[in-house]
Formats: sequence, C-alpha cells, structure tokens
Amino acid sequence: MTLADRIHAEIATTGGWLPFDRFMAMALYEPGLGYYTGGRRKFGQMPSEGSDFVTAPEMSPLFGRALARQVAQALAHSGCTEVVEFGAGSGALAAQLIAELDALGAGLARYRIVDLSAELRERQRERLAPWADRVEWLDALPDTLEAVVVGNEVLDAMPVQLIAFDGQVWRERGVVSAGAGFAFEDRPSMLRPPLLESGHGGFVPGTVTEIHPQAEAFTRTLAGRLRRGAAFFIDYGFPEAEYYHPQRRGGTLMCHQAHLADADPLVAVGDKDLTAHVNFTGIALAGQDAGLVVLGYTSQANFLLNCGIAELLQGASLGERAMAHRLLAEHEMGELFKVIGFAPLQAPFDAVGFERGDRSHKL
Repeated sequence: MTLADRIHAEIATTGGWLPFDRFMAMALYEPGLGYYTGGRRKFGQMPSEGSDFVTAPEMSPLFGRALARQVAQALAHSGCTEVVEFGAGSGALAAQLIAELDALGAGLARYRIVDLSAELRERQRERLAPWADRVEWLDALPDTLEAVVVGNEVLDAMPVQLIAFDGQVWRERGVVSAGAGFAFEDRPSMLRPPLLESGHGGFVPGTVTEIHPQAEAFTRTLAGRLRRGAAFFIDYGFPEAEYYHPQRRGGTLMCHQAHLADADPLVAVGDKDLTAHVNFTGIALAGQDAGLVVLGYTSQANFLLNCGIAELLQGASLGERAMAHRLLAEHEMGELFKVIGFAPLQAPFDAVGFERGDRSHKL
C-alpha cells in the first residue's frame, strides 16, 4: 500500500474528511511510508546529494561547538551529566556537541537521542560510532529527566491544525479525497487564532493560519518530566503578535524538496518535508504554565555570538567562515531562527546564550 492509499483509507474511515494535523502526521511519520520514516535522504548541502534541505549543523560545525558552551554551562549549573536530543537528524549536531563538551571538560556521561525514524537512527549510529559507549536511542520521552535537552528544528516538524477565515467565521481546514489526489475542505470549528481571544482582529477574508496544539502539548509534557537541567530549542518562528499579524494572510506552512520550497502539501505526499513556523509565545506559555521558567528568547545570531562563535571563527578557514556567516546573517538564518531556553521553576540561572539581545519581553 502506498502512502496516498493509506491516507485515502484513513479519510474514508473518518467520514470523508481528515483534519490537517492528522494528514500532516501521516505524511511525515506514517510507519515505513512517511517522509521521515520511509528511508529517503533529507539532510545535505546540495540537491545533487539527493537531499531536500540543510540544517545549521550540516552547514557549519561551529553551530554545535557554540551551542556546546551553553549546554556545558547548563550541565554545570544543574549538576547533570546527561544530554537528551530530540530529532537528531543526521547526527551532525550530536557529534559536534559530544566532541566539544569533551574538549570543554563538561563531564558528559551519556547522550540520549529520541528519534522516530529508524533510517535516521542508523545514520546517527554510524556517525556517532566513536562515542558508542555513551550514546543511547530512546523510542519516547523518558518518564523523568535530569538532563540538558536540546532540539534543533524539532518544533516546526510537529503537526499543526489549519484554520481559515471566510470573512465571518473561522473554519478548520481538512483534507478530502479528490480522485487519486487530495483537496482542502473547510468545516465549522471552534478553533481561533490565540490573538483573537485577546481581542485582536483585523483578519481579512481568505486568511489561513496555523495553531500548534501538539508542539505546546510536547512542551507541557517535557515540563512535567524535567526534574533537573534545562532545555534549549532552536527553530524558525515568531512571537505571537508577529505570527498572527493580519498581514500574514497565508500562514507559514511550507514544503521542502530538493532544496526548493513550495506551499502545496497535497502533492508529492511523503516525498517532501512539511513544516510550519513556531509560535514561540505559545511555547513559552505552555512551558510556564507547566512549571518551567523561560531563561531567555533571542535570535540565533545573538545566541551564537553570546556563546562565543566569534572566537571560534578566528581559528576557522575562509570557507568555514563563509558557511558560518550564514548562521549569523540577518537575511539567512541569523534573524529568522530563534532560540528559547527553559529551566525548572526552582532552578533558573543566567544562561550565557541570552546575555545580550534577550527578547523575552516580546513573547
């Protein structure tokens, strides 16, 4: 059975209409068939490699080396000796962190990875072979955590609900079968953009946007299990006031294939990545409501500079500097990507990554 066949069958069993978050979950994670579970290569510098996009750790090892400074501080502050990474991709970030944490003498005893993709696990296992005695793979979030948690481009891959405004009411957008393909269909719903609940309006007919219950539920679950340590998430996104600005009429849902972006998730299902920007206000509130404190929120550029990437650049080659520049440049990843940090409510600390340029007040 193909992925399309499987989704058509799911649509039939749910009365002919599938909520978009369920469609997105199947497109990305359906066992053996989804984008992340079907064996396709995802990460790489160029389309000629058969990849679809590049993430910061593949772009430059200085990303992980700088992030390691923050992780080392959090390990020292909390007295933890374990790092847990969600969605480790190719294993590049894990390799960079382990090597740099060892160089810093951070006392890393164990590195645990939570990843749903068996194919990616095998790639990670090969890449992390030098540290095989300290690396462990988990199928799910542990019941309790005493660790520093990291996640690079994890929240954006969590399924979102789509809502559309027709000029009078908001409707939930779902997926229906249309011959051999798929089409959108909107149905009545009580779902609303969070800002609308706060009295903000101005949305025009035809507006489509996303809400993020799964990413927020993940944050609450993490909060309930993090006994000691900290958590840092790096992703592209905005605070709520920017995310739901009336001028952002088309939302943020995007697809990536062969290093090209498009906005149609209903074609080439399973062959391309589906992603939405992160509403960092929602993530921050979910963490706070569940017992975490926000250590800081800032751009990736500010965070990496605070963590000493400028010092690391001094010893880099010209080519390495050019690639690392993309991590910092405002028109590349430096401004679009943000970093948010959490710690248990009883154990906050002044995280080095947010020393300058903290934007928590904008959440």
